Amino acid sequence: MADSYEQIYGEYFTKVYLYLLAISHDEHIAEEIAQETFFKALKKMDSFNGNCSVYTWLCQIAKNALYDFYKKEKKKASIDESQCKFTEKTDFIDVILEEEQSKEIHFLLHCLNEPYKEVFTLRVFAELSFKQIGELFDKSDGWARVIFYRAKNKLLEGYNENFMQNN
Repeated sequence: MADSYEQIYGEYFTKVYLYLLAISHDEHIAEEIAQETFFKALKKMDSFNGNCSVYTWLCQIAKNALYDFYKKEKKKASIDESQCKFTEKTDFIDVILEEEQSKEIHFLLHCLNEPYKEVFTLRVFAELSFKQIGELFDKSDGWARVIFYRAKNKLLEGYNENFMQNN
């Protein structure tokens, strides 16, 4: 792995913590499991093969550590299945963060109709929960979730169409 442990920790700790917070809904558990995640990652750095992004790899470790924690505590994880599909969302967010493709994604986002554009922006860039987004629109969190995933799918379709045309 080209990056040093300190660089990876500095760049990804907050993101992994927020991921864990989103699925555990508990700040203390998220903090504890995030620390454990980076400890495990340090021990496993040599086994990282680069088949996915570092963030995705860390989230896989974090999710497994959280499941182990719940097993030890004899608690059932109340993880929303739509949030468990983090690799698809994470990979898409990684694309947004890549400067080269950022303009294209933002152009596609600008072309979306409302409320898709605003819901997607609030979820990804403002990192609001579906509940918070629903409250802003005087709708349910389920409505916000559906609008977000429809917006994401429209952006993915547009991105894939542009990618196919350019290659």
